[in-house]
Amino acid sequence: MKINSQKKINLLVDCVKMLMIVAIACALVSLIVFAVSDDPLNAIYNFFVGPFTTLRRVGNIVEAASPLMFTALAVVIIFGAGQFSMIAEGSFFIGTAGAMVVAITIGMPAGLHPIVAILFGGILGSIVALIPALLKMKWNVSELVVSLMLNYVVQFFVIYLVTYFFREMESSSLCSVLFQDTATLTTILEGTRIHTGVLLGVAACIVMWFLMYRTSFGTSLRITGDNALFAKYAGLKVSGIMVAAQAIAGFLAGIGGGAELLGMYTRFKWTATPGYGWTGIVVALLARRNPLMVPLSAAFIAYMNVGADIMARNSDVGREMVDIIQGVMMLLIAADALLQGWRQRMIIKAAKAEEEVSV
Repeated sequence: MKINSQKKINLLVDCVKMLMIVAIACALVSLIVFAVSDDPLNAIYNFFVGPFTTLRRVGNIVEAASPLMFTALAVVIIFGAGQFSMIAEGSFFIGTAGAMVVAITIGMPAGLHPIVAILFGGILGSIVALIPALLKMKWNVSELVVSLMLNYVVQFFVIYLVTYFFREMESSSLCSVLFQDTATLTTILEGTRIHTGVLLGVAACIVMWFLMYRTSFGTSLRITGDNALFAKYAGLKVSGIMVAAQAIAGFLAGIGGGAELLGMYTRFKWTATPGYGWTGIVVALLARRNPLMVPLSAAFIAYMNVGADIMARNSDVGREMVDIIQGVMMLLIAADALLQGWRQRMIIKAAKAEEEVSV
């Protein structure tokens, strides 16, 4: 069977699988609400329709999707190289710290200041991501374990940095001093907080798709991710590709942290990592590790979170339900057997059709 035919079949099955998972998630939301709520119709209305009732709420969906695009892209690159590093959360958080430092301490023109701050955050994110990658390459240390532990190291380091060097002493809560006005990103839609970092996230998705599917490095990365032993015997520098992939992923997560901080805040306010790295895994898996599908997946997860917040404020159902739904979605995404029979039948049918034509 021709490779193009198989690619089309795989794409079709993956799209149907994603739509099926979304439908199951929505059905599960309705089922849980009817089981626990005294006014289920009101709760369901607030969950599904609430996010679209005002421009501000629609903006909240886009705003919430922005950081998820960056962390999901980082996961796509890491998993694409056959690695299981969970450093996206740490790289994202150190990226916010890097952007904070530049936004507070260095004076620059308005157009240049946020660019330099975000790039510095990306560089720090890349450095953090390189630690588990290099330990894996040098001493075969599990990148999964190192990255999980390193996320906590990064979290407490950033909180220490804010507490002892950049804290606003007059504030009753932990936060940094104000950023310089020239450092913040501009809002692109009045009545919302949608900022230019959203456009940066979409652009990053397009660039990463081109890198993975239209360059020799991307081909080498995908070959390495599919079968590292084969890639090694084919003459590819497997270790170098894995390290480069994690450095790129860390950079993406880092600039995502910088863009989120400078686009949504005027000072650093987090007291713990925001969890975007973990949610980014769900987004990446839902997108079938395709960078072009990441914005849609991020928007869907953001829509669910915004709907859950609205439902929690206006009904008797808590927003924790979304965490349950995301867990179920991950189980469904990881189920390779789902629609596998249909995929196989389509491949056999296409092969037979091509054989008849050739005869």
